[in-house]
Amino acid sequence: MQTSVPDELIQSLGLHNMAGRSQPAERQYESTMDVLPTMPHSLAMQFSKSGSYDKRQILSVVDDDVSVRESLPDLLGEFGFAARAFSSAQEFLSSGCVDDTGCLILDIAMPGMSGPELYQELKRRGQEIPTIFITGQRDETIRARLLKQGAIEFLLKPLNDEALVAAIRTALQAN
Repeated sequence: MQTSVPDELIQSLGLHNMAGRSQPAERQYESTMDVLPTMPHSLAMQFSKSGSYDKRQILSVVDDDVSVRESLPDLLGEFGFAARAFSSAQEFLSSGCVDDTGCLILDIAMPGMSGPELYQELKRRGQEIPTIFITGQRDETIRARLLKQGAIEFLLKPLNDEALVAAIRTALQAN
């Protein structure tokens, strides 16, 4: 199935480095849609050479911004990553997907449980998932604290696609 992602959508996510490449205004990519219908924002899981999928290579995006939840998993799919999205920390915790997550991309400021609170809750439960924090708020105190606590990266929106992909690769290697 062919899917188009307009440059305007990429720019709205803040992935400016992807827009304006030497490609048509709408980039085409293959999208595998054989995922569970109960996971509307999931991409098909990546398969290893043996033909079985590696559950710990799945990225989970937790962000209260609907445009990020709907777009970021598709964009990550263009880089070859399998991803799914959740609207809140509570939705992620109750999803049954925590154990399958190889990298968590986590917004800092969300209603209810914040990103740093979710990170601490997962650590308390003994589920240390390599985590990349994303935020629109520059706060060096929070950044330093989260990196000291073991976060893989702390990225500011608008996101730089190269920095995001590098952080994801680092996270998956750490896992």
